[in-house]
Amino acid sequence: MAKTPFSELLAGDKPVLIDFFAEWCGPCKSVPPILKDVKSKLGDNVKIIKIDIDKNQALAARYQVQSVPTLMIFKNNEIVWRQSGARPAHELVKKLTELN
Repeated sequence: MAKTPFSELLAGDKPVLIDFFAEWCGPCKSVPPILKDVKSKLGDNVKIIKIDIDKNQALAARYQVQSVPTLMIFKNNEIVWRQSGARPAHELVKKLTELN
């Protein structure tokens, strides 16, 4: 399977939730179950992407990720929401629903 350029993943009117994380980050470990819950509630209405900042330092720098976890929502290739720290699933679902 070919890798899709990052900008192509962000294009389109479907919201894309990105989790910038690091393997060594304790709070980051609480995020995957939250993202799974969000995906189960919204299904194909959202794309969810996890980005390891240690393996993708250029992307982390481009989006000025200073702390992890950092969650961002993109729509039409633009950041429409950004928050550092884990957020509860209901808050993410509400935000993503508003953007759809």
